[in-house]
Amino acid sequence: MLLIVFSILFLLLLQTLWHLTSTKGKNSPPSPPKFPIIGNLHQLGSHPHRTLRSLAQKHGPLMLLHLGRVPLVVISSADAARAVMKTHDRLFSDRPHSKMFDILLYGSNDVASAPYGEYWRQMRSISVLHLLSAKRVRSFRAVREEEVEATMDNIRHSCSSGSTLLNLSETLSRVTNNVVCRVALGRTYGGERGRGFKRLLEEFTELLGSFVVGDYVPWLEFLDRVSGLHGTAKRVAQEFDEFLHEVIEEHVSGLGGTDMEHGNFVEVLLRIQRTNDVGFPIDRTVIKAIILDMFAAGTDTTSTLLEWTMTELLRHPIVMKKLQDEGKSVAGDKKHITEEDLGHMQYLKAVVKETLRLHPPVPLLLPRQSMEDIKLNDYHIEAGTRVIVNAWAIARDPMYWDQPEEFKPERFLNSSIDVKGNDFQLIPFGAGRRGCPGTMFAMMVNELVLANLVHQFDWALPSGDNTLDMSETIGLTMQRKIPLMAVAVPN
Repeated sequence: MLLIVFSILFLLLLQTLWHLTSTKGKNSPPSPPKFPIIGNLHQLGSHPHRTLRSLAQKHGPLMLLHLGRVPLVVISSADAARAVMKTHDRLFSDRPHSKMFDILLYGSNDVASAPYGEYWRQMRSISVLHLLSAKRVRSFRAVREEEVEATMDNIRHSCSSGSTLLNLSETLSRVTNNVVCRVALGRTYGGERGRGFKRLLEEFTELLGSFVVGDYVPWLEFLDRVSGLHGTAKRVAQEFDEFLHEVIEEHVSGLGGTDMEHGNFVEVLLRIQRTNDVGFPIDRTVIKAIILDMFAAGTDTTSTLLEWTMTELLRHPIVMKKLQDEGKSVAGDKKHITEEDLGHMQYLKAVVKETLRLHPPVPLLLPRQSMEDIKLNDYHIEAGTRVIVNAWAIARDPMYWDQPEEFKPERFLNSSIDVKGNDFQLIPFGAGRRGCPGTMFAMMVNELVLANLVHQFDWALPSGDNTLDMSETIGLTMQRKIPLMAVAVPN
């Protein structure tokens, strides 16, 4: 046993000496002190976006950490983010390997986590051109409006039955899940199957955001197995695979002459598979991986943004009133606000942008990985270095924002800043090649749900609750730790 311990220590010493020798004379980014073996892992804390901002305030907006054996550059300024996601976008377009993504996403064969290369380019092309183009997103207008109208009717029914205190977190999660289910799978799921699917989706997104020790300290990978993390992930992956297999078989049996323009995602992907329209063969695994991307990126993130928006409106009743007034001026006597009305609601768009600034659903953008040695802002970055952009910290940087901690939608009324990845002081959806291709889809759902919530109801905190707990919980997304409860009164 003693010999094993000495052997491990000797190997660690050799690794350290090799690293010091290989980086000697190279200008590496500033880095906080680290412990042997674990590096800076202990400094991440329970809210990494906050602790990383604190570290960046001491060591600079381009900072080097070591998570176990993994070098990680943390980006905390708009200028550095522009250098990574625009100036040197191609060189930082790879994704680091993740054991959890491999288990849950068919060996990282989805769009979000696939390594940079020809396969990723083909999969992204399919997603952008055939699933998430502006034309395709507009074609689902009826689905969005029907699900939002049904949600408003359910809230109104609860009010008429005397139950006005609503769990808004649950309501918002349900409507976003229903929209994505109908768009991706062609239908919603109720009853026992629906409850099972909801549970499965919650486990899936929680696992995607989990911390995997073996990714950073490989010889401690046994801890992930002992803790049951790998076993749980494999079970969820198998259950999701069985569910998607059933869904695909249902569509195969009734595919017929479905019109691609109006078909759901499964139907479109099956048509592409059958006709080979893209000149690139896709199989069932690819179809399942792309559909899983929609649920990973389109459900939790969307409901989380709505949850934080309603939280801020409840904290700022004057902003709520301005938004309600805008809805009345645009919709007139109509009960439901339609997507056609949204184009005239500039204050609504400002409120959503301000929420994305203060509460980006994914505060630390998915990690990238450098494909070559590169000089970035005069610092040497080695090939294989991971890069994380702290979008949350950048969006609260006083260098770019006046009163950055305050919720002030008015800041966007006379501003050209948008969230599409061109303005690097506000990048909740990322930017460049690895930016989120579903930005338009997400924004349409968010704006429509929010506009109708404030147009059709007055909202207030429960009696005796004068403050809102703003605690966060971090996984794949930055959600409220405590469900949002509010009282609804029909207008």
